[in-house]
Amino acid sequence: MSTFMIRLFMGAMALFLAAPLAVVAGVSVNERKSLSFPPQGFSLEWYAQIFTDPGWRGALVNSFGVAVGASLLSVIVAFPLAWFLWRYHAPWARIVQILGLAPFILPPVITALGFLSFWSMAGFYGQPWTVVISHGIFFVTLPLVTLTLGFEAVDDSLVEAAATMGADDRTILRTVIFPLIVPYIISGLAFAFVLSLNEYIVAYMAVGFTVETLPIKIFNSLRYGYTPTMASVTVVFVVLAVLVFGLIARFGDLPRLLGAWRDDDGDR
Repeated sequence: MSTFMIRLFMGAMALFLAAPLAVVAGVSVNERKSLSFPPQGFSLEWYAQIFTDPGWRGALVNSFGVAVGASLLSVIVAFPLAWFLWRYHAPWARIVQILGLAPFILPPVITALGFLSFWSMAGFYGQPWTVVISHGIFFVTLPLVTLTLGFEAVDDSLVEAAATMGADDRTILRTVIFPLIVPYIISGLAFAFVLSLNEYIVAYMAVGFTVETLPIKIFNSLRYGYTPTMASVTVVFVVLAVLVFGLIARFGDLPRLLGAWRDDDGDR
């Protein structure tokens, strides 16, 4: 296949993937209160409504609070699991990895029903903090993967040199390993944060309508009709995701965080 045909195909695929977002972006600036495309007039009123309307603003605050708490919790859980897998190479240690991957591998509905059953039996259904814990467990797979890559990227000679100088495991972890895997921790936080912002099923099953995150708010608003504010929220989500991952790609070496090795990494 010629280079021209490859570029033509890739361009067509990019256009196909970008078309829905272009339609949503057009609807979000529609002057009229309708989901019509092409937009009839131009207005940024619907973006302002996200921050001025008490309902949408509250949902935005709730979403950010849940996402921050869930991403921190997922990294706190994933860090010792990744360290355990790196430190102990026994075959049975992979059971720990399977447990860490299970919440994300299972269909979201199954995981959400599991959280619903657990919180109901425990008597905590509807409590705001349950959605933070549920999201933290559900998205623990993402930081677990990035941290596993980070530990595998640690040069064994550095660990051996520190041990030779008399450092114990705790000192090696704090002074040698931790500084090397900070970019992987940040990437795991970013992945969990962005996905938590957009998650609906687990949040709804954990708290119902007690805590309105933005996805739940959108679902509730659909019962009363479509407004361009929903499209505006979607565009804000996309821009935020692009910004977060763009910053990681700019300052955190995204290819390496995803598992690629540099040429100067020796024979790895």
